[in-house]
Amino acid sequence: MADTSLGETIGPAVALMGAAVVAVPLFRRLGLGSVLGYFAAGVLVGPSLLGLFTDAQAILHFSELGVVMFLFVIGLELRPYKLWAMRGQIFGLGLTQVALATLALALAGAWLFGLPAEAAFVAGAGFVLSSTAVIMSVLQDRGEIAGAEGQRSVATLLFEDLMIVPLLAVVAFLSPLAHGGAGWRDAAVALGALLLLLGVARWGLNPLFALLARARTREVLTAGALLVVLGAALLMDVAGLSMAMGAFLAGVMLSSSSYRHQIESDIEPFRGLLMGLFFLAVGMSLDLAVVAAEWPLLLALLAAFMAAKAAVVYAVARAFGSAHDRALRRTSMFLQGGEFAFVLYAAAAAGGVIDARQNALFATVVILSMALTPLFMILADRLLRPVASMDGIEPARDLTGRVLLIGFGRFGQIASQPLLARGVELAVIDNNPDRIRDAARYGFKVFFGDGARLDTLHHSGAGSADAVMVCVDDRAAALQIVELVRHAFPQAALLVRSQDRGHAVELIRAGVDYQVRETVESAYRMGAAGLRALGVDKSEVTEAAEDIRRRDEERLAEQVQGDAMSGRDHLVLPVPEPLVGR
Repeated sequence: MADTSLGETIGPAVALMGAAVVAVPLFRRLGLGSVLGYFAAGVLVGPSLLGLFTDAQAILHFSELGVVMFLFVIGLELRPYKLWAMRGQIFGLGLTQVALATLALALAGAWLFGLPAEAAFVAGAGFVLSSTAVIMSVLQDRGEIAGAEGQRSVATLLFEDLMIVPLLAVVAFLSPLAHGGAGWRDAAVALGALLLLLGVARWGLNPLFALLARARTREVLTAGALLVVLGAALLMDVAGLSMAMGAFLAGVMLSSSSYRHQIESDIEPFRGLLMGLFFLAVGMSLDLAVVAAEWPLLLALLAAFMAAKAAVVYAVARAFGSAHDRALRRTSMFLQGGEFAFVLYAAAAAGGVIDARQNALFATVVILSMALTPLFMILADRLLRPVASMDGIEPARDLTGRVLLIGFGRFGQIASQPLLARGVELAVIDNNPDRIRDAARYGFKVFFGDGARLDTLHHSGAGSADAVMVCVDDRAAALQIVELVRHAFPQAALLVRSQDRGHAVELIRAGVDYQVRETVESAYRMGAAGLRALGVDKSEVTEAAEDIRRRDEERLAEQVQGDAMSGRDHLVLPVPEPLVGR
């Protein structure tokens, strides 16, 4: 019986992980992002399709810990002075966006769909609370959290998290089942809990971790980090506040601690796993029966809410100084409702402010908006992809030079120096306008052109050049240029930058006159410097370096004739440990 029970527990879990392992890489490969992959996997295994999980809400509540831990990690990156410096954005940009968007969404619900005033307010207020999980995940993937626009997004999300408290108080006040004064008492309890958390975080956390560190046991410190995160979240939850907000504040107070990096590394595995589970649970929560039965109304609600919120977010972003492109990107990011909308709608349904049908409709609209947001962000990125200005850029035409140098990045700039020092006439082309302008500031004349095009090579003087140096940081482009030069300009010696050993083998087989791996010489010098640092005699260092060069050249020659494993006997391998008992 025990084995059967265990199998019944593990089976759905295996299916859940299997769906995620297949869907997430597939969606990332398609350029749709991991969040949408998790959503799709959740819909697949949820009650609406395969039915492997019937209680999606239970999983959703548990997986919200992923959002909690994510906000804790974000808090660790923000010093209190940084948070204080953001107060203008939090209570300026955040307040303006939330207030205007709530008004616009409530009016849309009342005028377009005939919702009662209370229901329209609840529907709009829930949709205003954007998904912290979706937005912060995208910002982290893009490395934009520390940037100016990323900080604005963080400030808005923080204010929206804070707004769950007064919104729940308003819902309690609107409820026909509410008792007088309960909303104010709840607000007082919430304020007291917030002050308690700040006090404990300020004066108790550092001594706690100092005590745990003296135990010199890694798992004890990990347990302490989890205790802080879950304890702060639990305190805020009991007080009716956002669990994520509690964890965030605890992270901020620990951001100046000497244990910050250790805590972050301990929390990271739990955070990533639970965040994925959260997105899966959101996908499971999508009731396809409601979608099938109410799809015209759902699509209308979704379109109206996203359009109304988009108009407000864009207008507020422009009013607070964002350029057009940045405002549109911000709009695409904040188009959705979020995880706290479920909390607000559930409270409104329990209090009789909205009925069960409206709760299901509003929650489904939020889930659909969360699923669509990554698609809108991808679309915005593609439509708003910056087009490099060609002002001041001269195209390659009728160039002459003994050497044609293609690619003037960090490698090409260094490679050009010995030639310029000897007075060799160079024709230099690059396909990056910004790089060409940067080179001009230092006195280098670089022309615009794509060396992988035959007409560009003709215009760049490849037909009269004695040598062509290919210094591009693009494996495929380098091979394409080699093929064109070999066939159309055989008089020119062909010298090519290779990225790695495999690329070097391909270039040699293609018939180049010389190739060099971009990191090999610097790596040789680093190894030689390591020997010198150990006090090895200079002559021995030189001998060792020459021996390694010779071995490498012999191995590379064998690989050109054979495969990647050829010439392995030329490698200098570590001496194996003595085998005991042999």
